[in-house]
Amino acid sequence: MEERIVRFRPKTILAILGIVLSVAAALWLVWLARQVLTWVVIALFLALALNPVVEWLERHVVRRRVLAAALAFFGALVVIAGLGGIFVPTLVEEVDQFADAVPGYVEDVTEGRGRLGFLQTEYQIVDRVEEAIERGGASQILGGAGTAVDLTRSILTIVIATITIAVLTFFMLLEGPNWISRFYSLLPEESQPRWREIGRRIYRTVGGFVSGALLIGLIAGLVSGTFLSIVGVPFAIALALLVALLDLIPLAGATIATVLVSTIAFLSSSVAVGIAVLIFFVIYQQVENHVLYPLVYSRTVALSPLAILIAVLVGASLAGILGALAAIPVAGAIQVILLDMLEHRRRRLESAAPGEPTSEPI
Repeated sequence: MEERIVRFRPKTILAILGIVLSVAAALWLVWLARQVLTWVVIALFLALALNPVVEWLERHVVRRRVLAAALAFFGALVVIAGLGGIFVPTLVEEVDQFADAVPGYVEDVTEGRGRLGFLQTEYQIVDRVEEAIERGGASQILGGAGTAVDLTRSILTIVIATITIAVLTFFMLLEGPNWISRFYSLLPEESQPRWREIGRRIYRTVGGFVSGALLIGLIAGLVSGTFLSIVGVPFAIALALLVALLDLIPLAGATIATVLVSTIAFLSSSVAVGIAVLIFFVIYQQVENHVLYPLVYSRTVALSPLAILIAVLVGASLAGILGALAAIPVAGAIQVILLDMLEHRRRRLESAAPGEPTSEPI
């Protein structure tokens, strides 16, 4: 067998090395700016959720984009402030009640009595915590003197993040269409109509998912809060807020909420109430999966359950909860592009005469 020698020119090696270093540098910059990029993604989701309102106001109420964006933005702020004024006092009161009840729970665990006593009698949880404190010191458990500094830093970060996300959302609502038009203008003129249609489909997919997720989460919070209040579960408003937030996570969020809320109902109320809460959430999940999801997403995100599950798992492994939230719209956008490429290829093959080359770029 004749031996073949493959030689690479120095220019090729340098080009490959440059590409690898460029990709590594880009990933490194993304990692350094991950917090800011997270704020940008959240602002983008909020802008996509508000943009249909802006477009409706621009068509029927005011003609200028800036006025429509301002009306939609400040209207959303008023709604959020109104809901906060209604629920926040109750939420704070319930959190205070929970904080007051914690010492009693701790005493029950320590003495091995009550519904939480099994943690000590069967699993010796108190003894394990004491051993961990003796080995590593209390500072390892509680964080030492840095806890107050970390808490202050966290509060400041939340305030800055909230203001930044609000400003980014407003400017995305205001300047988003202009940015998209500039992007289309960079493309070849003959391909612009095609990419505008792709962009319209992607916007419909992503915007429909964001609006639908917020609507479904709101319904889950309202329904669960009403039921928990009726059966007398403590901290009903706080738990309803938790359900609404977890329900934003596709597939897994509702299950996590069911486990957490049912456990709290068993521990804080009675066995009968805990069983009733568990049955309620199981039934509600079925209604949500088979009625609400198809009703809200049927015309926007046309993904199979398997594709959704894979996308959520990959997104969660890459970027945690935020990755799980963004997984479905990203997968939907990829599906739109792939389907368009296949459709474009099929039309090109059908229109080409026999024997003519069909190697035009996609």
